[in-house]
Amino acid sequence: MIPPMAPERIIADNPAAFAERAAAWIAGALRDAIAERGHCAAALAGGSTPAPVYRRLAELPAIPWPQVLLFFGDERAVPPDDPRSNFRLVNDNLLSRLAPAQAPARVHRMAAERRDRDVAAREYAALLPPALDLLLLGIGEDGHVASLFPHQPPLYEKARKVVATIGGVPLLARLTITPPVIRQARSVCVLAVGANKAAAVARALEGPEAVASVPAQLARNGTWILDRSAASQLTGAIA
Repeated sequence: MIPPMAPERIIADNPAAFAERAAAWIAGALRDAIAERGHCAAALAGGSTPAPVYRRLAELPAIPWPQVLLFFGDERAVPPDDPRSNFRLVNDNLLSRLAPAQAPARVHRMAAERRDRDVAAREYAALLPPALDLLLLGIGEDGHVASLFPHQPPLYEKARKVVATIGGVPLLARLTITPPVIRQARSVCVLAVGANKAAAVARALEGPEAVASVPAQLARNGTWILDRSAASQLTGAIA
């Protein structure tokens, strides 16, 4: 069974407000985890949606980055300096903007470009904690999250935390976290902007249970931060 309906939906009126509200929420989640456990193990999302959020996050004061361990939810099989790399997106928009003294304690890049991706997946899984403190996800127009695409084998994984896969448009080899990582995360936040995401958002949050067709339903019980366009097909109460 998938989790119940999302307990929190945050709707921003415009792109600037989206970046501000998302960054503030993430900063609060980082600080809360550190206050409770002394550190925060956070996995970041790629794609274009989080870029302005990461830039705003880098500007916010009082985030104890040296107590943060950074992971990634997925990565394409490209070098870390490739424009398609999730690591490059995070580095350009967040990490490179932090002062040296404010660098995260550790940044665990997914080496998806390695020839043996199965070994790379197993080694990355060994780095993950039993439960992430914070997991950031985007959502694709097809309802995918991380690199868990509809009806693809990784979506049915029950034991391994990270696996190799192929997906997306154009098709690319990738590494991705699996459903157990999403289910075990202490806090999950999904970011979505644009009318092109509205149908997928509505199916994820308000559609019938169909994880195989809408992998984003795995995060249904998380916090969803949307702009008005992405939320335009929702019928439930929004904040």
